[in-house]
Amino acid sequence: MLSNNKMISILVGAILVYIVGFGIDIMDIDASQYAEMSREMQATNKYLQVFELGKDYLDKPPFLFWVSAISIKLLGANNVAYRLPSCLFGLFTLWSIFKFALLFYKKEIAQLAVIVLATSQAFFLTMHDVRTDTILMSWVIFSCWQLAAWFTTKKVWQLILGCAGIGFGMLTKGPIALIVPILALGTHLILSRQIKLVFQWQHIIGLFIIALILLPMSIGLYQQFDMQPNKIVNGQMGVSGLRFFYWTQSFGRITGESVWNNQANIFFLLQNLLWAFLPWVLIFFTAFFLEVKKIVLNKGKLQIHEEAICVGGFLLSYLALGSSKYQLPHYIFVVLPFAAIITAKLLYNMLYLKQHPTLLKIFEKSHLIIFTILLLALGYLLLYSFNTSILIKILFVVGMFLFIYLFILKSGSYNLLQLCIFTFIGVNFFLNSSLYPSLLTYQLGSNFGNYISSHNLPKANIYIYQNHIWHSLHFYTNTVIPHKDNLALYKKGDYAILPKEKIADFGIEGINYELIYTKETFAVTRLNIKFINPTTRQSTTLPYCIIKII
Repeated sequence: MLSNNKMISILVGAILVYIVGFGIDIMDIDASQYAEMSREMQATNKYLQVFELGKDYLDKPPFLFWVSAISIKLLGANNVAYRLPSCLFGLFTLWSIFKFALLFYKKEIAQLAVIVLATSQAFFLTMHDVRTDTILMSWVIFSCWQLAAWFTTKKVWQLILGCAGIGFGMLTKGPIALIVPILALGTHLILSRQIKLVFQWQHIIGLFIIALILLPMSIGLYQQFDMQPNKIVNGQMGVSGLRFFYWTQSFGRITGESVWNNQANIFFLLQNLLWAFLPWVLIFFTAFFLEVKKIVLNKGKLQIHEEAICVGGFLLSYLALGSSKYQLPHYIFVVLPFAAIITAKLLYNMLYLKQHPTLLKIFEKSHLIIFTILLLALGYLLLYSFNTSILIKILFVVGMFLFIYLFILKSGSYNLLQLCIFTFIGVNFFLNSSLYPSLLTYQLGSNFGNYISSHNLPKANIYIYQNHIWHSLHFYTNTVIPHKDNLALYKKGDYAILPKEKIADFGIEGINYELIYTKETFAVTRLNIKFINPTTRQSTTLPYCIIKII
């Protein structure tokens, strides 16, 4: 049985791993972009309008930037300051999923749902690779919890809180924060034959709450874009900020009106769920099938105290997200709380009620094989591929012996829950403490930004020469490093950041320079076999330099 002490111990272990992740430098592209925009917002004190490197920005709503900017104002521009607000919202997600599950299920299922989500690979990742999805997830499950309670208790304050959650969710990532609760709760009301509950006058109060919360952002969008139709935004003139937020950003990706299109198909998010919801994904697929089967056998009618919020919320939201012509792997994260509850129900039936014994044995054996392969791959990366500290190597070897002893030599004395939790808390400890930091020694922006700051180079005289924008460079230098691509503009005392191969341009022009810093770099979010293999790594990296004009 899962006692309160055991649950607390598991959560403490997971939270400690989250905290270890705070030491990782922020990754390019999205996370560092949002971190830099938050820093810029704090530096300029402009909170109603959003800018990216001084230019108008029209994509994500401002809530992530607001809370991160406030944190940066209090703690400075650093890893902890940017990650802390989202981590707190992640813990808020765990609290909300627990309270939501208690509306319909036993305490043990609510506890299991929290543990499943807290130890999923996506949740570990989103605690340090911070995007809008961490906060969105929290607002969506919170609003579903409060609105589900409202339909049962008729307490208006729960309606107000639920609609406030939708409003703040829309401030975080747009209309998807409204769509998911509508699909989830709508499915439940239809299958429970309670659709009449939608038509209550009190819902007018809820709509007013949502509109009130969205008002500051709407004013900012109107001032920044609608009042200035001559601005060119995303290559277009006359773009309405209000129309973009309330329509184009979400629905335009389905209709083709949006400029964002990566030709993603309906299976794209399903493929990414395979890694994102490890170690629970196989259990979830089975549990989801059983839930749908049960609804079909009951001819689409729920029994008393049953809910379809999770099934409807996951399935219909997936179909809505999967119909978009532009998708990224983390888009599926918003429905993971629903997946966690569905998974928890099957775990409860297998572990507590001793149902599906054959299925349980299949899960135990298959997961043991999968996790063994995963740990061997991690061992290759830690012990051979990257320059890991001796302490980490010792800890990993000890962890492997424990894994072999507990789950192979003593097979039959453990349960599936212990196997999954032990493996993925352990795996993510090593990822956060060693592997990610090792990878990020090759990330240009953070490395060069930290070098510039630690060596007190004059930031006003540093320029990027004929190359990309690295948001992490600006974040870690705590300033926007401009481009200067014309050699004739360089003067004595200036510094240039450039690929080593382009240094010859300065020599050809007769410009004297001094080599200050050189570093092999690689786009760490695009790993390949050659980079992972230390003997072929150098063929995939590109040396960048800082030079000083003398």
